[in-house]
Amino acid sequence: MDITVNSKHMDVGDSLRSHVETNLANTVSKYFDRALDATVTVSKAQHDFFHVEVTVHAGRSLTVHGSAEASDAYPAFDQALDRIAKQLRRYKRKLVNHHQKGAGEFFAAQYAILESGGEEELAEEANPAIIAEMPHDIATLSVSEAVMRLDLGNLPVVMFKNGSHGGLNIVYRRTDGNVGWIDPATTASA
Repeated sequence: MDITVNSKHMDVGDSLRSHVETNLANTVSKYFDRALDATVTVSKAQHDFFHVEVTVHAGRSLTVHGSAEASDAYPAFDQALDRIAKQLRRYKRKLVNHHQKGAGEFFAAQYAILESGGEEELAEEANPAIIAEMPHDIATLSVSEAVMRLDLGNLPVVMFKNGSHGGLNIVYRRTDGNVGWIDPATTASA
């Protein structure tokens, strides 16, 4: 795992850098063997407090973030690391429980469509250019598990097969910060 330690308005010594790298690597490796990278930013806050932000990119769609403030940089980092560990532990527990239930996944094609200049061009072009086509796993989840993946992965949208009725559902982050849920099975019967 690639660990980057940055600082703002201060100098991070070798001791703190070593403490950060060792503890972060040990904590993340408990839950994910192949974490990609991590960024730690240490800065001076108001009234001689230290503010530490930790961001870990642990997998293909999993990014977790934790921050804390304390009167010393070491406890601030340790508190932020505890938050990261808690998020990773919850995510790992959900994944383990999910697989024990035997809920399956199925595959779907994912497309990205090239943006056009305007509605006139879109009407003229019957077949817009597809610039990427790739398979994507659609997991069978509960709504709460899908929201957890949305939050932990810092994703704009998650499509999933609803475990209660088997239909496709979508949860997404709304512009007001809340989470939206689209369930065609309940809207069709209403």
